[in-house]
Amino acid sequence: MFGAAVAGVTVAQEMPRDYQEVLKTLDKKGDFKAGVLKVNIPRNDLKMTIQGVATPTSVGFGGWVALTKGTGGADVMMGDLVLTQEEVNPVMSALLENGIDVTALHNHFFWDDPHVYFMHVHEMGTAAELARRTKPGLDLIGHVTAPAATPLTTSGAALDTEKLAKIVGHAGEQTGSVYKITVGRDDLAMKDHGAAINARMGPNTWAALYGTQEDAVVVGDIAMLESKLRRY
Repeated sequence: MFGAAVAGVTVAQEMPRDYQEVLKTLDKKGDFKAGVLKVNIPRNDLKMTIQGVATPTSVGFGGWVALTKGTGGADVMMGDLVLTQEEVNPVMSALLENGIDVTALHNHFFWDDPHVYFMHVHEMGTAAELARRTKPGLDLIGHVTAPAATPLTTSGAALDTEKLAKIVGHAGEQTGSVYKITVGRDDLAMKDHGAAINARMGPNTWAALYGTQEDAVVVGDIAMLESKLRRY
């Protein structure tokens, strides 16, 4: 029996069988209202504080994925996952490897402890396929151990910048102890309101390295087309 929206209140509907199977596959709870299955992924396992004040999960630390029927028999899935810093890379990797798009990653809060990030996901397919492909990522939430901190050693051979430049195929610049290689993406031929957006305006890939040949750190930014995302 189907319900209706009355006076601004959305009444629960009878859940389609394929959506019932989604909840079983994901081993999660959810509800079906206004034609949408919403699967709850709350972070009740986290003891959150903001500026030292204990903060309930319901304030804004409840993750979710939602499915609704699209055209041609396909379901559309969207979601927002709440992840600790340590969970971001494993969960993102598991989702991308199973064909789920990650469309955004950002924080919602300052001074939160532990630091958490919000990962937006999107994909289309049958309900069963979406559940199967999303499950490996969801199963990691709450089960990733933080890596042990290892201090960077300062003894050893200095960075071989010539060798690094040869490997990357681009020369870099030395600033103090940091060697930075920048690759401008003028090949993208970007335009914004008719203006040519060259590497000086932001679209470039870079990597900055410091440390020693035996123990180095790299940070960077990769500029790429959407079509290339999963290849990286």
